[in-house]
Amino acid sequence: MSTVISNVPELCRRARDSQGALASASTETKDRVLRQVARLLEDHAEAILTANALDLDEAQARGLSDAMVDRLRLTHERINGLAAGVLEVAALPDPVGALIEQTQRPNGLLVGRMRIPLGVIAMIFESRPNIVVDAGVLCLKSGNACILKGGSEARHSNAALVQVLHAALESCGLPPDVVVSLTDRGQVAELLEQAET
Repeated sequence: MSTVISNVPELCRRARDSQGALASASTETKDRVLRQVARLLEDHAEAILTANALDLDEAQARGLSDAMVDRLRLTHERINGLAAGVLEVAALPDPVGALIEQTQRPNGLLVGRMRIPLGVIAMIFESRPNIVVDAGVLCLKSGNACILKGGSEARHSNAALVQVLHAALESCGLPPDVVVSLTDRGQVAELLEQAET
């Protein structure tokens, strides 16, 4: 697993520098990573649920509403649903390199538009730890690195799920830094100040 780093410019730089390996990865490699994510979610369900129990205990101690606690809650059924969703993404056509429009100029030159990765995508979300997996695998499939910031109420669950993504990436020879997780609210303001890393 990769080392925990709290320096936002360094996290951004690592995500950017790692994204090239993902962008150039074959469809087969990316799909293998996603299938590995699905397997690891099921294989590490107990560890994920243990981390989630810490979040649920803290949420109840803080007096969060029942609806908020339910959004935080992971179960074996929800983890199995996450794994099934990951396999559905793996089965989708690879968007990278797809021609979405092509025309021929009068001189015979073919001009077209091709789908390519955006680069690094940052996502800020609250409460639902499943978004770590949902957002992470969509970014992986499309060749984008991602910087994720989930709500503090799901910090243990989010960390466990990011570890699954990192383990899957490493097992398939891709850098884990294509998925970066921010852990502190103060990092968001610093992230938003990053013009270029």
